[in-house]
Amino acid sequence: MKKFKKVYIEITNNCNLNCDFCIHNKRDKKFISIEEFKTILNKINIYTDYLYFHILGEPLLHPYINKLIDLASNNFNINITTNGYFINRIKNNKNIRQINISLHSYTDTYNTSLNDYLENIFNTIDNLPNTYFSLRLWVKNKYNNDIIDYINKRYNLNINYDIKNYKISNNIFINNFHEFIWPDLNNNYYNENGKCYGLKDHIGILVDGTIIPCCLDSEGIINLGNIYNDNLDDVLNSNRVINMIKNFENNKKCEELCKHCNFLNDME
Repeated sequence: MKKFKKVYIEITNNCNLNCDFCIHNKRDKKFISIEEFKTILNKINIYTDYLYFHILGEPLLHPYINKLIDLASNNFNINITTNGYFINRIKNNKNIRQINISLHSYTDTYNTSLNDYLENIFNTIDNLPNTYFSLRLWVKNKYNNDIIDYINKRYNLNINYDIKNYKISNNIFINNFHEFIWPDLNNNYYNENGKCYGLKDHIGILVDGTIIPCCLDSEGIINLGNIYNDNLDDVLNSNRVINMIKNFENNKKCEELCKHCNFLNDME
């Protein structure tokens, strides 16, 4: 077993949308270069078998998305989280384990009809039979009922509008979690007690190379180092990381940002 169940890589922090439920990105916009991506792959190869193209941003906006998938496919299982607008950019011969599609991201301000948006998504799903699809309806959206109607019609189902989780087929699932509070130093949530899977089963790498303990540190507040400049083993054995892990094991949060995070509490 490798150290981490997964590593999140933010291949871009650019996005085509500006959703109310998403934390606003204050960092400089960037696309990861091919050489930077290769460097990351080489450095994390011994730590995980699973890559997640996700922190902030829309990964399918990357101009070389298929090249990045090809490179990562040599040694990793790939997972992508997308708002779905550009899903047809993925070629049908790709080695992608799972694609999470935030259907709640649909907006009529993007000059794409809901039907065209869904047709684009589900036609692509049909072309990727070996990939798992998690269709997310985490946020209340005035179109969520229409989305369920579309799914019912396409797959000859009778799913209720308040469905929580549902298996449509062997590789297609509806996931109806609920909106969570993004950890932020200025939000209203605060708790010094709690655990986290960050540093235990995953880490994240922002598009500029900043190493973060979990995928929710979208601004790199807990900056553990930089994947391009630092040895990852040294980072993971630093006093700061050891202290975080030790405190989590004792149900304590030592980092200020963590005290403003209730994600695990939402899941329980």
